[in-house]
Amino acid sequence: MDKTEKAKKIVGILIKEYPNPKIALNFKTPLQLLVATILSAQCTDERVNKVIPELFKRFKTAEDFTDSDLKELEESIRSINFYKNKAKSIKECCKVIVQDFNGRLPDTVEELITLPGVGRKTANIVLGSAFGKDAIAVDTHVKRVSNRIGLAESDNPDKIERELLRIIPRNKWTLSTNLLILHGRNICGAKQPLCEICKVKKYCDFFNISLNEKT
Repeated sequence: MDKTEKAKKIVGILIKEYPNPKIALNFKTPLQLLVATILSAQCTDERVNKVIPELFKRFKTAEDFTDSDLKELEESIRSINFYKNKAKSIKECCKVIVQDFNGRLPDTVEELITLPGVGRKTANIVLGSAFGKDAIAVDTHVKRVSNRIGLAESDNPDKIERELLRIIPRNKWTLSTNLLILHGRNICGAKQPLCEICKVKKYCDFFNISLNEKT
């Protein structure tokens, strides 16, 4: 079975397991999702979701973040890991949005990655979940699961993205991202993958290699 067929089988199984896959971060606008995604680096989505309601009451636009006092912004996200660096990144990012994009968040990956601190993962998360565009975002879960299953063979997120783009139909890029993230969180954990109850184990290289080693 080639990778394209394998990907089709796996996506078909996972959509039955997670029939309404969505990003875990709460947001109402593309800018809110961008900010939430920046905050979520090395921090749980649950923690971010607790902080952002008050944050977005105080700062509603890119101009608001740009004009904010850095210390005030830091205090608003103090419970987030690396809050000082993240406050600075958000402020700098929004400054460029105001200066170069008239205060409106751009909706292409090429433009989004020109923003300070925004890489392809963050850009693709925003494109897929906020703008409704087709995009594959390679976070730690997508990286781990796609390599374990055998859909990708790289430690480089950009290379993994390119591999997945080739084997997954365009109209399922965002869907597949969310499915792989959910599967990584619920079943295919970093330290103790729950292989015995995994619905896609028959197509998984990691499981089949481990099974052969035991026999």
